[in-house]
Amino acid sequence: MPELGYALSSEEHGPMQLVRNAVRGEEVGFSYALISYHFHPWIDRQGESSFVWSVIGAVAHATERLRLGTGVTCPTIRTHPAVIAHASATAAVMMDGRFFLGVGSGENLNEHVLADRWPPVRDRLDMLEEAVEVIRELWSGKLVSHRGAHYQVANARLYTVPDEPPPVMVAAGGEAAAEVAGRIGDGLVLATPSEDAVEKFAESGGEGKPRYGQCHVCFAETEEEAKKTALEWFPNIALAGELSQELPQPAHFEQAAEMLSEDDMAEVVACGPDPERHVEMIQRFVDAGCDHVYFHQIGPDQDGFFEFYAREILPRFS
Repeated sequence: MPELGYALSSEEHGPMQLVRNAVRGEEVGFSYALISYHFHPWIDRQGESSFVWSVIGAVAHATERLRLGTGVTCPTIRTHPAVIAHASATAAVMMDGRFFLGVGSGENLNEHVLADRWPPVRDRLDMLEEAVEVIRELWSGKLVSHRGAHYQVANARLYTVPDEPPPVMVAAGGEAAAEVAGRIGDGLVLATPSEDAVEKFAESGGEGKPRYGQCHVCFAETEEEAKKTALEWFPNIALAGELSQELPQPAHFEQAAEMLSEDDMAEVVACGPDPERHVEMIQRFVDAGCDHVYFHQIGPDQDGFFEFYAREILPRFS
């Protein structure tokens, strides 16, 4: 039986709405949430992209039980891992044991903004591995100097650190990233159900560690309305291949999305008011090996989603 959670979509909701959504998610019974962390939204229609660390501080104050992780942070290009270590240590202290750090190798959409080179995937994974090493060193609260292949830290010490370091969950979109996640991570995060990635994660040291899957849904009064909303607000999730990692601007995602239809969205999103369709989508992640499934409700109607899930979905998994 998977543990169910909620996705705080920083691209679709402003910071105060994100805090309200976190509170409501806790109220209806979700035990955890992951909050996305981008510099840009994928398309202009989404319209938001808050600074995640400020929002996490507010969520820490507004909730009591909800566990919260970044879903996910790229600690390699736009932001130095020492800065991520500092921010996440403070978040962990404020959340009082309820915080975990989700990390990934990033997307050009967000990481190009300081005019840095966008490296190939193998280089990005090497950078991610070293970044996690730096973060964990700094979480110790000891004086750290680090001279690695990608990062340098000189006589740095974090004074505000949690009593216990937070878990590090590593996102993977393929087997190469899943292998790294198994070696360096305390858990795995998947954006799509992939049995191959879960198996590689387990083989590489991840056996017995938590595996999170992000399930995209769009509750609405009709399936037709939900499909329309999904295509309008979040077409990027239906783009195939490596486009989501490689395209640098929201305009490019909008151009690529012109090739998609509402039926394309229904292939990857549980659309409409039929509970069985939502349960079917959850089962895809369970069959792939995920023991945690968290839901991204696409579009503005978060209240309708919370009411529907509290009534129709959560009781089935309690």
